[in-house]
Amino acid sequence: MAENNNTKMLKLALIIITIVSLVYGLAYLLIPSSLVNYSGGNPVEASWMRWSGGVIIAWAVGTLMVYSNPEKQKIFETYHALVHLLAVLGLLYGWMMQEYNGATWFIAIPTLLLLILTVLILWGRNQAKEILKIREK
Repeated sequence: MAENNNTKMLKLALIIITIVSLVYGLAYLLIPSSLVNYSGGNPVEASWMRWSGGVIIAWAVGTLMVYSNPEKQKIFETYHALVHLLAVLGLLYGWMMQEYNGATWFIAIPTLLLLILTVLILWGRNQAKEILKIREK
């Protein structure tokens, strides 16, 4: 029972990551040009964005697999935290250096969402540290 309580935050973070990843992944895979047009940004070749949709969808599937059995997945959770943190830093850098010319809300929302996911995954990872580590024989 204690193990179950320790994984609640981790599992919440994983399910949110799965949902967000599927939404963005499907958008980048299926409608990348519409996404750029909707943001008000400069046109971009769809193929430059479309491949990332497949990667993000695969990431969502992997996250869902870990959600069903998070035991001994410390490396994957560390990876999640790092990916989200680096994504936040990349978005912030582009925003601060004025590389982004679309609507502010279109970059602010993902930046804030990724920052929240970074905190959630680190919090959940810390609470579930006993089940995440690989046990020695």
